[in-house]
Amino acid sequence: MLVASGLKKRYGGTSALADVSLKLQRGELAVLVGRSGAGKTTLLRCLGGLESPDTGTIEFDGAPLAQTDAAFVFQEGALVDEKSAVSNVLDGVLGRIPGWRAAVGWYPAAEKRAAVEQLHEVGLDGYGTRRVGTLSGGERQRVGIARALQQEPVVLLADEPVASLDPATGRDVLERIADVVKTRNLVGLVSLHQPRLVESFADRYLGLSAGQLVFDMPADDLSVSELMEVYDDR
Repeated sequence: MLVASGLKKRYGGTSALADVSLKLQRGELAVLVGRSGAGKTTLLRCLGGLESPDTGTIEFDGAPLAQTDAAFVFQEGALVDEKSAVSNVLDGVLGRIPGWRAAVGWYPAAEKRAAVEQLHEVGLDGYGTRRVGTLSGGERQRVGIARALQQEPVVLLADEPVASLDPATGRDVLERIADVVKTRNLVGLVSLHQPRLVESFADRYLGLSAGQLVFDMPADDLSVSELMEVYDDR
């Protein structure tokens, strides 16, 4: 279980997170919703170790969550277009092999096999040698998922991973994320502006408004009106 307690974060005079606490279970996909500026990205970055909260704690199964135990799928993939798909996936091992080995492309054989397996798991079997710059948006995001899985995380975080995709492609990418969260028994948290894309397979919804968690409940218990309240201007 991932447990965050009392997270606060300020940028100058602006409060990005105001005493946020949450608990997320393994094998569940939680969806983080809220208006732009609500604090979704800040929360994800704090959970993933990319930023530190001003106060509060983040633990996994009773111990501090290591940065290498949380992997990100970014909005635009954050991939290197000139590299092949499998080379981008292998970037997921940078936290556990010496930097010089990665610089010269000297990866252990087991890591290379695993990278090919990650691509297969996200539906890109046979794409390993293809240059990422030639792939479609949906294919690129699936490479991003494979790279995150190569990190061997216990927590999978995704920040607006389908914002630039059409609804059908976006839904496919989100289904891939949901599948790996369940099959690998990960904690999954995805921020979205299109929550209806995941309504058939989301397990939990968390709503942020002005840095505060305004609801946290199972998907089956959340009404459409409650979901849309976090987007209300009033």
